[in-house]
Amino acid sequence: MAGVFVSQVNSKTPRLPNSTNSMVPPNPPPGLSAIYQACRQVYQDQQNPLQVTAVIKYWLGGPDPLDYVSMYYNKGDPDRNIPEHWHYITFGFSDLHGDGRVHPTGNSSGPSGFGFELTMRLKKESTDTGPPTWPAELLQALARYVFQSENALYSGDHVSWHAPLDNSDSRLQHMLMTDDPQLSMINTPTGFISFIQVVGVCSEELKAAQQWNGPGVMELFKSIPLAGGPWLVTDMRRGETIFDLHPSLQDKVDEGIQFSGSNLSGVSAKCTWLDSSESAIYAGNDDIHRPPVLSQEVSNQIKDAFLEGLVKAKTQRIAASELERHQQDNEGSHDFIYTQNLEAVHLKFNPEAASLLSLACKGRILHGRHFTFKSVNGDTAITFVATGVEGAFVNERNPYAARGSWLQVLISEHLARKLIHKLEELSTIESVQLPKEYKWLEEKLEITVHPDAVFDALLPMHFPP
Repeated sequence: MAGVFVSQVNSKTPRLPNSTNSMVPPNPPPGLSAIYQACRQVYQDQQNPLQVTAVIKYWLGGPDPLDYVSMYYNKGDPDRNIPEHWHYITFGFSDLHGDGRVHPTGNSSGPSGFGFELTMRLKKESTDTGPPTWPAELLQALARYVFQSENALYSGDHVSWHAPLDNSDSRLQHMLMTDDPQLSMINTPTGFISFIQVVGVCSEELKAAQQWNGPGVMELFKSIPLAGGPWLVTDMRRGETIFDLHPSLQDKVDEGIQFSGSNLSGVSAKCTWLDSSESAIYAGNDDIHRPPVLSQEVSNQIKDAFLEGLVKAKTQRIAASELERHQQDNEGSHDFIYTQNLEAVHLKFNPEAASLLSLACKGRILHGRHFTFKSVNGDTAITFVATGVEGAFVNERNPYAARGSWLQVLISEHLARKLIHKLEELSTIESVQLPKEYKWLEEKLEITVHPDAVFDALLPMHFPP
């Protein structure tokens, strides 16, 4: 984290050179005040918690979006298998100030800023003399990702980190998101705020959440004291997965996948696509395609499809079409949303995204659902759609269609099984030599897996840092 220092709320910490004062103002702004009130209800005996704050606030040009990360001591409850731990709470994903300095001003009935704050619970070690600050640095890194990608985090989401969360040799190298057990949603003058807890997990546990669902895996965690117990306290010294501790839990995951499929409807990924029709003319067609600038309507549709499904996106398309007709009646031709049917497409993924292609077919398409890969580089998106999914703008006659840089690909059951057969090897992507190409000539579909470096040249930031 760039330029931070630790202080106590309302303490008389002197102003540091080239820094902002970390003290909470005497009359805090409405969003900030509401979060402090929520924290005080849980920690009535800790009115003056330690805080980590950026030396230069984000709204003054600093690199870290979060104004503060408060750190509380929680004594836990041994009788309920809740260990003694540190509780970290962010300030800044939501609209703290209500004056437009960070987030567009909204209203009290909608989300405040991104609509959430993050928390994390870290098991207290016997040698701890105070809360470690690395979780605050981790939360700031997540904030930089959210602010730059505009991909909000929700309970049930996962974050593939691919590195020990505390930069040690720990097996906990990824994160799952769940609801904080003590902090409920609050309504503030700047909108509502949910508190989403970050839980450190192993690679095997992340894979289970991807193949089945995050909430289901979190429920398994709650039943195991050594894995965090009912409050999902992260223990960076945990050396065994929940499947090592209780092998029968793998059977529950397998049963869930078989009967209900995956509830993972999309992931943020390094991906792009090309129109590979013979009629398509691209300068340097072998290069990664930079997507066109999108209208706000299509951008919103991609986000809705990614988070809530295609039906809501369809409703917004109807509204946008009505707006388009109104503009044409009054101003002449104005192309708000244009659907282009394509004869052939070439999809490009990095190894991590490619490893989920088989899952997308097995856990989603074969269950009659859809799956979206939303690029971390802007609004490019690729949505796999099963036959009959309501709200899609592809069909059996036109299986490939695009709205701006949002591509939908209709995957029939027959094609899904062909993809699974060929792409299963990508589940263990480490053994695959890159770049790797796959072609289905009859369907006019091509998929290439590129190393991360090919995509990183286009990214506005690297994640993790």
